Amino acid sequence: MKLALVTFAGATLFVAGPAHAALDNTSAEAMMKKDGCAACHSVEKKIVGPSYTEVAAKYKGDKDAVAKLTKKVKEGGSGVWGPVPMPPNAAVSNADVTDLVTWILALKK
Repeated sequence: MKLALVTFAGATLFVAGPAHAALDNTSAEAMMKKDGCAACHSVEKKIVGPSYTEVAAKYKGDKDAVAKLTKKVKEGGSGVWGPVPMPPNAAVSNADVTDLVTWILALKK
């Protein structure tokens, strides 16, 4: 009976999975377009703002990067990548911003 209960509990945790699954490239690019990010950013080249691979390289190894960048995307900001300010993205859900930032930080140059 104990074995069955442990197996059932383990299977339940496995099936349930994490609350936010990692984005794949197709989902991330669709989210970039839907939320307006693609107007100023691309994965590999600078448009108005930095490329996402540049962002990933700059914040590599920074354990607080997800929180910092999520806040920056939501509130907007300037001065980190040049004089052009990034407008706030308050209408984008916290989950979308966090998922996209996590995906960006996993990119390799």
